[in-house]
Amino acid sequence: MADIKTSTLASGANHKAAESGENLAEKEALIQAIELLFFAYRDFVSDPDAILEADGLGRAHHRVVHFVGRNPGITVAELLGILRITKQSLARVLRELIERELIEQKTGTRDRRQRHLHLTEAGTSLERRLAVPQHARVAKAIADAGPEAADAWKKILLNLVNEDERAAVETLITNGEVP
Repeated sequence: MADIKTSTLASGANHKAAESGENLAEKEALIQAIELLFFAYRDFVSDPDAILEADGLGRAHHRVVHFVGRNPGITVAELLGILRITKQSLARVLRELIERELIEQKTGTRDRRQRHLHLTEAGTSLERRLAVPQHARVAKAIADAGPEAADAWKKILLNLVNEDERAAVETLITNGEVP
């Protein structure tokens, strides 16, 4: 009987070791996925960063130009909701973009306290210059990954968004409607 107990204990120990090995493998896979996300983001923003640097601008300017370009007439309050930055941070970035005549503000017709933001012709040109290398990079990545990759990638990224905001984010990116 001692042999049976010993072999049962050994079997249980092997099972735990296998589970532990699986957990380590899963953990390592997650760490690698996270690192890939960091490296992909680094390279995804590298081309626009070079363009922005040459113009004396930064990533905050890029985000504002992108979302104003995608949502002409967006209000400052709506933009703050998307970017989740302070009014003070947005005010500095907006001031620079307005001074450089890349964005213009229009007073709301229904509510004169609202400021609606629009890209100028120069702002539209900047937005395109920043977007072209990113569009090319993403299109190539999806093409290289295969036809089912785009849907899988969208699902993964959407599931990285906080659960209570997924519907609003999906509406924003799909329909261009600010929540």
